[in-house]
Amino acid sequence: MRTLNWLDWTAFVLVIVGALNWGLVGLFDYNLVTVMFGVGTVSNVIFTIVGLAGLYTIYSLYKAGQAISAPAEEHLRKVA
Repeated sequence: MRTLNWLDWTAFVLVIVGALNWGLVGLFDYNLVTVMFGVGTVSNVIFTIVGLAGLYTIYSLYKAGQAISAPAEEHLRKVA
């Protein structure tokens, strides 16, 4: 099984932060990123980084799923 590296952990943390921010927006119409950094370039960069982290997380989960299913597929080939 694959262990998580620093990029995996960073992406997961950013995705969690992004999810919490969206929760605040949905529940209270309160965008913590724009409150902290204002509306503009810095906020847009942060949103872009969080979005890229989400895409990387999708890739990471796909790779983890392959790593988990690979031994089972190998076992099925041996049995057949």
